[in-house]
Amino acid sequence: MTGARRRWASWGLAAYLVLAAVVLLSPLSAGAAVDLLVRVVRDGLGLTEFGAGWVEFAANVVLFVPLGFLLTALWSRPWIGVLVALAVSTGAELVQLLLPARLASIRDVVANVLGALLGSGIAWLVLVLVLLRRRSSVHSSPTADGSGLSSGRSASPGDGS
Repeated sequence: MTGARRRWASWGLAAYLVLAAVVLLSPLSAGAAVDLLVRVVRDGLGLTEFGAGWVEFAANVVLFVPLGFLLTALWSRPWIGVLVALAVSTGAELVQLLLPARLASIRDVVANVLGALLGSGIAWLVLVLVLLRRRSSVHSSPTADGSGLSSGRSASPGDGS
């Protein structure tokens, strides 16, 4: 892993964790914002079947995409982001049981893990594409013998190269 990638992923993760903690553990409910969005979609677009549950589920998915992405970028292991998301989400829902203005839900945990899975998948794809690009440039650049072929070992995004 390059030092630059580790630095930006670490700083991004720190910023994300602060923002996520505020959103997940705030005693204030986001109900007013959700209600406004539902009214806009129902009235403005005529989608009468659209309800608050859709907005909350989508918001929970989106909230955890950065976590999966950043942890995969940091450690090159997609499963780490998913497992951490499961632990963080479960912990947040347990804390929300203690907050009178918040409602804990298994559905939120599922949405959060789906978001982390999506973020991990995106990061993994980026890492694979970067690796393929590096291999392509190594194989196409001339070597000491002028052949343009490299005899280096094969690497994967998870092996730290």
